[in-house]
Order: sequence, then structure tokens, then C-alpha cells
Amino acid sequence: MSQALPATNLIPAVLTNAKVYKDGVDQLGVATVDAPDFECLTESITGLGIAGEMDVPVAGHFKAMDLKIKWNTVTDKAVELLQPVGHHIEIRGNIQQLDAGSGKFVNKAVKIVAKSMPKKIGIGKFEAGKKMEPETELELYYYKLWIGGRELVELDKLNFIFVLNGVDQLAEVRANLGM
Repeated sequence: MSQALPATNLIPAVLTNAKVYKDGVDQLGVATVDAPDFECLTESITGLGIAGEMDVPVAGHFKAMDLKIKWNTVTDKAVELLQPVGHHIEIRGNIQQLDAGSGKFVNKAVKIVAKSMPKKIGIGKFEAGKKMEPETELELYYYKLWIGGRELVELDKLNFIFVLNGVDQLAEVRANLGM
């Protein structure tokens, strides 16, 4: 008789689905979302004692980050994102993983909270029987990511906060700045 293997090898398979909300309650429409990349600010250093040149990251500092949303059709709620104020956007989804030990699927919640300002709001194209595909591009100043209820990343550019796996990477910097 074979014995089931322990649930130790969860294989990420797919994003089952997700929804986009404003202020955590109003669904904005049907869309696809491009989450931002974390690209460090860097400075090139060279000089005596260094064999050449290298770019070093500025701890906890990142280049501009965009959240891009492509809608199926234009909606009044999505157009409201054009207002030049901070917008609270939430993306809530489900990641499906395969448990290699049992052969069963395991579901994990994934959630992104983004605070942003508008950069570009499109209305889309008008073609009979087709998606309009308007695009919204937002500049992020706050970003928080959870997977399976565990907070992985929090970046608050305006308040000098960068938490990675529960460790505040900028705590000492804030203290040195008198914050």
C-alpha cells in the first residue's frame, strides 16, 4: 500500500482569477493588470580601491513604479481614476498550487494594495463586437503584497517605509534622519 507524500512541494500553477477594486469595495470593471517591477535606484561608483566601476543600489529606494490596467470596456468608475488625487486600488486574487505529495490543488489568496496617482487614462477603441481595451496607468507611491495571508512587501515612498518579509529595511535610515 502506498503512502501519501507530505505536503512539502507546492508547485505554483496558475492565477485562478482576480478582481480589481477601488477603496476595497467597488469593483472597477473586468481587466488585466500589469503589476509593477521593483527597480532599485542605483549610483555608479568608481575610484581608488575599486577595480573598475559598479552600480550599487540605494537601499530602500526605487525608480518610478507603474500599475497598468487594461479594461475590457470603458467604465464610469475607471474614468474616475483620472481625478488628480491619491487612489486606493486593491487587486484580490487566488493562486492555485499543486501539492506534489497528494496531487491535490491548494488555493492561496494573493492581494495587492496600491495607492497611486493618475498618469494616463485611455477610453479605448470603438469597434463593433470587440473589446474597447482602454488602459489606465497609475504612478504608485504605496504598494503592499500578501500571499496566503503573509505580508511579503510593503513600500511607502512618501513615509520612508520599505518592509521585506517583516524586516523594515529603512528603520535605521529613518532614525538617522530624525523621523
